[in-house]
Amino acid sequence: AMAAVTRRFTMTQKFHRRRSRRQPYPVRTITTRSQGMASGCFFERLPAEVFDMVLDRLSVLEISVFSMVSKAISRYIVNHISTQTWRNRMILQKLRHCSSPSSPPKEDPATLGHYKALGLLFKRCTLLLPTKDRLKFIYSKFSQVPCFMMEQCTASTGCPFFSSYGVFLQTLIAGWDELECHRVFNFLCDFTNLPRKIELVVTGKPGGSCQRLELQIRGFCRQVLLEPWSSRRDTLFWLTRILQSWPMVSQARLLFILYGPRLPDGSLGWQEQLGAGVAQCSLWDLAKAVILLHSDLEARDWTTDTVLAILEELTVLPQAWHVESVARLLILCGNSLCYSILASKALNGRLFEISRLLVYLILVCEKDGYCMNWSVRMVQQVCQVFLSPSDRWSFIQSVENMFSEVTMEMYEVVMAGNRHEDMETFQSLLNANAHFHTEIVYMFLKKA
Repeated sequence: AMAAVTRRFTMTQKFHRRRSRRQPYPVRTITTRSQGMASGCFFERLPAEVFDMVLDRLSVLEISVFSMVSKAISRYIVNHISTQTWRNRMILQKLRHCSSPSSPPKEDPATLGHYKALGLLFKRCTLLLPTKDRLKFIYSKFSQVPCFMMEQCTASTGCPFFSSYGVFLQTLIAGWDELECHRVFNFLCDFTNLPRKIELVVTGKPGGSCQRLELQIRGFCRQVLLEPWSSRRDTLFWLTRILQSWPMVSQARLLFILYGPRLPDGSLGWQEQLGAGVAQCSLWDLAKAVILLHSDLEARDWTTDTVLAILEELTVLPQAWHVESVARLLILCGNSLCYSILASKALNGRLFEISRLLVYLILVCEKDGYCMNWSVRMVQQVCQVFLSPSDRWSFIQSVENMFSEVTMEMYEVVMAGNRHEDMETFQSLLNANAHFHTEIVYMFLKKA
């Protein structure tokens, strides 16, 4: 029986497998980047001279894209752009440096586009380096540009390189977090000795021996650090870095250096605000800077009290401003800051200052074409700060008496001289008085 069972399993039919005539499929292999680099890529097998010729044929933007192919190519590109020949051709010669120191700076769109591409190139080829090493490498390539060192720049009213460098820096650090941007600012301060230069101008005589340095600091800070950014939050970050380490008096002075009005010869108009004829447009940049500081909603760096204190310091530089200039700046700063200044003076019982400032606010509304209803509402809001009826009556009397006093002052000036501007201001004050009280009467009758 055992034999029968064994025979049952061993006596099987044998099938002969037919050999297929089709060729076997080719074996597909995957080569990783590290394996490819180990065997040497096409560009690595090129002679160095030929590779340099290839890079010389590419644009800066194309080289920046090429640098991301591999680490080996990126290292070679770093060595290539570190050569003196490449730097002279791509960094120095591409920059249209102002040959005439007295000529105004001109921003060439082609030059700005070139430096934006340079920003991408240095951003991509140093991608794997730590922030500190990236900055050291990048600034070692730009240290040969005289304008970047500021004191070596020959431009007296501004330098076109600052705008080009601002575009470069903005492209380079776009997307970096706040901590890295702090490091960039600290590195810039060390590299350009910016704090020492600021100290010289905020402690020296305004417009004196440091006049040229004032303009260089203004150009460098605005064109390199502040203006390239389209976001107000980014601009506020850099403005805060510039101002924050200084006491309040120095902050106000530095703010004027950065955004104050300039004279036709390019110098800062330190004395312009001491008179009454300052133009509205000349104070607009300064007002926008104050508004930017006040727009810090989180109030981490700039509280309302801090901004008001800076405004108070600002309006006495280098001496007390003419009240009309103060009024014009406050109107440009907006309702909130204007009311805060007036309310602060009201709470401190400074009736004379409030009344005189309100009269000139009304005058500026008349001269600059603002709606007189705005000044009426501002007087109403300030009046609400006084709690008792007697205090409110004293405030109203003070404003009306100040109208008479300022009118007499201007009349005496007109009678003493023969200036057409004084006569126009006097006529504007009479019109302002009439329009202001007309608006008040209309508002009273409307409620009745």
